Amino acid sequence: MGVGNLKWSRPEQLEDLLCELVSWDSRTGTIGEIEFSTKMLKKLLELQYFQENSSQIHFHDAGKGRNAVTALYSSGVTNKTIVLMSHFDTVHTEEFGGSLEDLAFQPRLLTEEFKRRIADLPDDVQVDVASNEYLFGRGTMDMKMGIVLHLHLLERACVEQWPINILFLTVPDEEVNSSGMRAAVKGLVELRELYQLEYELFLNSEPSFSQKPQDDNYYIYSGTIGKIMPSALFYGKETHAGEPLSGITSHFMASYLTRAMEFNSDFVEEVYGEKTPLPVCLQQVDLKEDYSTQTSHHSAALYNVFLMRQNADDIMKIFKDTAIRAMVDCSKDYKAVCEREGAQPLGEINVLEYKELLSYAKEKIGGAEVRVILEDIMSNESLDERQMSMLISDRLLLRCQDLAPAVVLFYAPPYYPAVNSSENELVQEKIALAQKVLREEFHVEAKQVHYFNGISDLSYVNYDTADSGWQSYQNNTPVWGETYSIPFKEMQQLQAPVLNIGPFGKDAHKLTERLHKKSAFLYTPRVLEKVIESMFAVIMS
Repeated sequence: MGVGNLKWSRPEQLEDLLCELVSWDSRTGTIGEIEFSTKMLKKLLELQYFQENSSQIHFHDAGKGRNAVTALYSSGVTNKTIVLMSHFDTVHTEEFGGSLEDLAFQPRLLTEEFKRRIADLPDDVQVDVASNEYLFGRGTMDMKMGIVLHLHLLERACVEQWPINILFLTVPDEEVNSSGMRAAVKGLVELRELYQLEYELFLNSEPSFSQKPQDDNYYIYSGTIGKIMPSALFYGKETHAGEPLSGITSHFMASYLTRAMEFNSDFVEEVYGEKTPLPVCLQQVDLKEDYSTQTSHHSAALYNVFLMRQNADDIMKIFKDTAIRAMVDCSKDYKAVCEREGAQPLGEINVLEYKELLSYAKEKIGGAEVRVILEDIMSNESLDERQMSMLISDRLLLRCQDLAPAVVLFYAPPYYPAVNSSENELVQEKIALAQKVLREEFHVEAKQVHYFNGISDLSYVNYDTADSGWQSYQNNTPVWGETYSIPFKEMQQLQAPVLNIGPFGKDAHKLTERLHKKSAFLYTPRVLEKVIESMFAVIMS
């Protein structure tokens, strides 16, 4: 395949395009994230194919003014289609500080500045700065380079009339709630019907992440790890600090569950020799708004659990069992203190799922009143979905205090289902091909990882058609169907294997985020070309 008059093909052209896309500051939740889709539209219209077929570019509403963007190159000779997936939002840049923050989105200038400040950098970063093999900047690695690689492939397909269909997809809000990809799922289903497409492969180009510190290995991923947040509202009984045993604090209750949850191996999975990280508490929130000598009787905690083969129903069962055992221990210790101090203990601590609380509340105060409570909280734009979930559970239990002391178990967004295609013959073939190209043409060894460890939007495609465990998530997520939802049924319609091949980089989400230039501008473009070429029995010249 000759480069001809291609504009996004040679290494220097790819670097120029990367620097341009990085300069489009698109931090999650900023105006730049909103404007990126329009800028991408203009970039796509630089290609003659899309000037002539602009109707094949679509926006997909992701809320808050943001849009996912799709662009279809249709070969006209087959329905078989490869979906190229990426995200264009980046994390924020507070860690850059005043003097460097202006350079965060200017990779060449930032890289030169790091050369001047090399003595202030960690030893491993100094080595990479001195090597001249890395380009620094927010989004260089995660994941503006992935977009560049996909634009490169899209241009080649258009100009050289590849006998395949390429559906380019780039989305906002991957870094927070994946609103972009969740919106794009329905778009993918609609486009499949509109253009009679057959999705053969979902190909992401998230970067190759280190598995451990100082890890320079290059990885190819045949799946993506899942993440879910089982959460709990702790509702005790308030009292004056001078009479502590007349009640029970929510913090006392929470301490038992948090201790039982953190590092709990019951949640750990091991598949293909890879293990999920241990669960931890991501946040504990005191829902008492003002300081006083009244004890705090309501608080909440959010726990992070990673998944491989388990679903939301599996996790809730383990979570509930853990909570019940934790509250048994809590009650036992509390009663021992009361006996020691000659105080009368409260009753047992109830443990119930959110769906049980919701059903109880509807029966006690009526569905209309419950609806008022939910709408009042979800109409508050200053709250995010996690805060809303805590407050809904809290407000409902406030109206059902006969259940207290109690622990209400719920799910807080986001949820990323695990997806894996390691057993798929096509994926096995493509990974072997990618490894062969890297080894023979560039003397680079690439290792397969079965579950991408950085969380990715691949979670929202190729969902198991036989899985119904998601209903547990729907039933126990307080904001479900209002401010947050996952299109599980549509995801089950997007049945094609997943694969992630991206450039090598280091320190994603850090000040020293950097991209390996040869990997980005030489190795990975070649690998992706060969992988796509091999999908079809056509010689490309």
